[in-house]
Amino acid sequence: MAPDRALEELASSAATGDAGALDALLVEIEPRVLRQCLRFLPCRQDAEEACQDALLQVARNIGGFAGRSRFSTWLHAVTANCARQTYRSLKRRADEQPSAVLPLDAADPRTTSVIAGSRLDLLDALERLEAHRPELVAPLVLRDLSQLSYEEIAEHLAIPVGTLKSRIHDARQHVRASLAR
Repeated sequence: MAPDRALEELASSAATGDAGALDALLVEIEPRVLRQCLRFLPCRQDAEEACQDALLQVARNIGGFAGRSRFSTWLHAVTANCARQTYRSLKRRADEQPSAVLPLDAADPRTTSVIAGSRLDLLDALERLEAHRPELVAPLVLRDLSQLSYEEIAEHLAIPVGTLKSRIHDARQHVRASLAR
């Protein structure tokens, strides 16, 4: 049996309340979820925190997985949301801490790595986009960060492919402008 098909069947069994299938599903998807979280969060510990949150969300909400889209597509959406929520929490905590708590020679992740800085800038741009045009965030994240096909995303979001492409185009323009600031 193909790995994707086996995963879909495992998810279907877990969604019907099979606890053994849920345990097996969580073990199976953990590496995939962690890899996706690492695309969003430059620090491995932050990505691991987001991964655990995503796995918890899967365990709590698998019963609500209706099979309208593939499980892997649903998982990408759950994981992306958890990674972005972890980033928001970390950013909020950092903003609340007085700057005197950090040692003077502490590295600022925004300046220590071009890649890490780019990710943080992108997450900030996504936050601004969500505040103004929330319907554009999921299509952009699922296409450009999770690298899902247009068909998978359209099916998951229950919108026509043309609408999806238009939203992705608009989202890219907003993010590009936000990153240029």
